[in-house]
Amino acid sequence: MTERELDAAKINDPELRAAYRRCRALNARHGRTYFLATRLLPVERRPAVHALYGFARWADDIVDSLHSGAGADVRARALTWLQKELEEGLRQGCSREPVVHALADTARRYAIDPAHFQDFMAAMRSDLVVTSYPTYADLRAYMHGSAAVIGLEILPVLGTVGPCNEAAPYAASLGVAFQLTNFLRDVGEDLDRGRIYLPTDLLAAHGVDRALLSWSRATRRTDRRITAALREFETLTRNVYRAAMPGVELLDPVSRPCIRTAAVLYGGILDAIAREGYTVLHRRGVVPRRRRAVVAADGLVRVTAARFRARPRPGHGPYDRALPATALPPATADHPAGEVT
Repeated sequence: MTERELDAAKINDPELRAAYRRCRALNARHGRTYFLATRLLPVERRPAVHALYGFARWADDIVDSLHSGAGADVRARALTWLQKELEEGLRQGCSREPVVHALADTARRYAIDPAHFQDFMAAMRSDLVVTSYPTYADLRAYMHGSAAVIGLEILPVLGTVGPCNEAAPYAASLGVAFQLTNFLRDVGEDLDRGRIYLPTDLLAAHGVDRALLSWSRATRRTDRRITAALREFETLTRNVYRAAMPGVELLDPVSRPCIRTAAVLYGGILDAIAREGYTVLHRRGVVPRRRRAVVAADGLVRVTAARFRARPRPGHGPYDRALPATALPPATADHPAGEVT
């Protein structure tokens, strides 16, 4: 629960606790898949992930909301204001704006490179003016700021078994894989916003253009050319997952179940899209609730095993000669089995 997470992270200031609660709510509402995986992290690390994802979701909402009625100029001013709050918050370590306050505190606690946040904001700003990407290389350049840096921000929170820079390329790639999955899932919704994230040359190779996508969206009819293009994009995305997953072994063992679970759940979105015939222009591909529960349960088993292996053994742990046995930390998982739903 929220209070236990905050207590474990030693976040005691009432205003700061409220700021982290706000971030947690944003993460829970907008990022259900990753929010579920986050609950497999050690309890004291969860607030930091909520702060990082909460801020990202908030900025993304400024750019993407279909229902705000705000034009590009209004959204640009909102991003400019947020950029100013972010820079001031990172400089001072606090902010009057709750989400930025929590983010600045997390950045300070985990020594996260401020350049990652600047790159992210630059990507958000580009979404106001860029509506398509000619090649995959162009899309990857955009995703450095919109996705790769998210993985790099979270990496210090997850922890690594060796130098952080060895795991960094894998963390960045996994962030890209997650976003590519979202791009495929959200083709229809993004088209409604005027954007196409699938590379123009990939679509053109199958005879697909914006007009054909718009026709399919409007008529709810399928076309074999669109299906072929979407299938190729799915293959591309799965290749990015394969390149990223070896990095999981470079993480702190107690963090690995969280990331594995997130990867399996996101990969399940690709499975659902393929199973439903690549009809993403008409509806989202969704992982069935039962499957989500099974994956989460498997993650919980892995968490318990990882924490058991990490527990100091008698005669081997750093506390054995310094503390009585009753003072040792508990060996059980830090949340009941019923917590992951």
